[in-house]
Amino acid sequence: MTIISAGKGASKYNIHITGKNLPKSVLNSNLGKKNKILIITDSGVPKKHIKKLKELINSKSVHTLVLDNGERSKSFSSFKKIIDKLFELRFDRSDVLIAFGGGVVGDITGFSASTFLRGIKYIQIPTTLLAQVDSSVGGKTAINVPQGKNLVGAFYNPSLVLISTEFLNTLPESEYKSGLGEVIKYAFIGNKKLKNIIEKNPEKIIKRKSSILQTIIEESIKTKSKIVTKDEKESGIRAILNFGHTFGHAIEAKNNYKNITHGAAITLGMIIASKISFFEGHISKYQLDNIINMISSLDLDINHEKYKYSDLKKFMSTDKKISDGKLNLILINEKFEAFKTAKFNYKNISKALS
Repeated sequence: MTIISAGKGASKYNIHITGKNLPKSVLNSNLGKKNKILIITDSGVPKKHIKKLKELINSKSVHTLVLDNGERSKSFSSFKKIIDKLFELRFDRSDVLIAFGGGVVGDITGFSASTFLRGIKYIQIPTTLLAQVDSSVGGKTAINVPQGKNLVGAFYNPSLVLISTEFLNTLPESEYKSGLGEVIKYAFIGNKKLKNIIEKNPEKIIKRKSSILQTIIEESIKTKSKIVTKDEKESGIRAILNFGHTFGHAIEAKNNYKNITHGAAITLGMIIASKISFFEGHISKYQLDNIINMISSLDLDINHEKYKYSDLKKFMSTDKKISDGKLNLILINEKFEAFKTAKFNYKNISKALS
């Protein structure tokens, strides 16, 4: 088992990564025998996983709330459902929420924990690759609103993150590929070791070999934890984690959060951002081709041509990286290092989306 730390001071927490069962002793040391526990999950998580988790918990007061599977559950109505359940169970500040599922479950559970009684403890146990390498680490919590994705939320760290690659064995192919989109992002924004691993082992990754999965998850989290610890509230370097997200989030919104996974949208967004990086002169044509080839080697969709600037423009206007009325983009340079900039030719966005 590998342990990686993130956060600072009182909000510091550990991320445990294993290829085996969840560590029972670690879990229960963060729960307490007398506390009430509410497991928040969704209909996409196999019931056998939920049953196994409940068997690991020593507390005699364990409850479960199952949300509908999908991005639409990251909403005000689901938030109200959770809050109403906490009042019904008479939760107090000593009790604990467990987010057991993908990124939607993690985000809305964290947001609920951050607001109920002005903040109660929660634990992240992500069951999808996307949540394991991205949303479970960093303390970003949010819900979606009609105006855009993740526009209502809070920065609120979990007390613990437990990751097991065993959950990935039952993950649908589309969700697994969605997670690979975020994994490959870390290779493009500075993790040279991860980039090398992906280039040499695409088949093993596609086939979900346990040893390689644990390695790419560890490397992804090392990169993310380092960045979010430096910048917990996205006032500086943390913005580079949004490489591809300006366009990816717009693609999700254009699809009304249906028929495309988050990771698939971000993958297309990274190709668009990479093309802009090329048009702006930050990377070479060879490096752009290398990026597209790496994505393709993992059997991920690279067909972004169906999305035009006119389709995405209105959704980009609510992007969280807009500052002083200017859109900031995350681009990459020839060293495969990401950077935020408002200095670019807007015609290159249209060019990349043509």
